[in-house]
Amino acid sequence: MADYSIGLLELAMDTSIRIDDTIRVVTFNKKDYIYYMFQQITKGIKISVKTVYNGIIYRGYVQHYAFSYFITIKNNSKDTVQLLERFWVINDSLNETEYVEGEGVVGQTPVIKPNEEYNYRSNCFLISSVGSMSGSYKMINLKNNKEFLVEIPTFQLTTTPTLN
Repeated sequence: MADYSIGLLELAMDTSIRIDDTIRVVTFNKKDYIYYMFQQITKGIKISVKTVYNGIIYRGYVQHYAFSYFITIKNNSKDTVQLLERFWVINDSLNETEYVEGEGVVGQTPVIKPNEEYNYRSNCFLISSVGSMSGSYKMINLKNNKEFLVEIPTFQLTTTPTLN
């Protein structure tokens, strides 16, 4: 497996935020699959995102580019937290921006203890071959019952690696 580092950005804010973008190439059945990995930490909660291009599908007569994204939410804080809600901003380079919000993720509102993680997979369908997603999770600290937002890093959805 090859590992190509794009860059590292550390932001000085009131909470520790770190973004680490990486391209990985995995060979399976003599075919290379490229996925991107993005990470960010907000208030001790580490969000890692991996994306994979799955190919073209048709919805009616309209062609869509299918992507999967794999999210890992790791609780690096000292307190148990629960994910309550999600908010997504989905940008398609040929379409308008779409906003998605709702309770939990994939039908669950997971409780994540310190040093534990929660993983899930979901999908996104774009009209163009290039897009992006970003957003946030509303979480609650179960020790003090305070709600807080955890940023989901902006991640690229592309059929081929695009470097600026």
